[in-house]
Amino acid sequence: MLHIINKSPYTNSALDACLRVAQGGDILLIEDAVYAAVSGAAEKQVREAMKQFKFHALQGDLEARGIADRVLDGVNKVDYSGFVDLVANNKNCQSWL
Repeated sequence: MLHIINKSPYTNSALDACLRVAQGGDILLIEDAVYAAVSGAAEKQVREAMKQFKFHALQGDLEARGIADRVLDGVNKVDYSGFVDLVANNKNCQSWL
């Protein structure tokens, strides 16, 4: 399953809810959720979750926020084509609001 998160871990609990409920799969961080892909408030949580999930972050959103060069090891940067591939390669998608 592909889990899509678009809210910042600094202002929303979408990442927390996803990690608490989901049973594995791919997590795609888009929009302000890409802040979870760098050192900071969610780093420990993301590193621990990497044991169960594969993390991806949308390259364009990382670049727009000036953090593309600070992405945690293990987080895969994807472009829009990669976003489409993730959707196509997963049977189900869940957006976390």
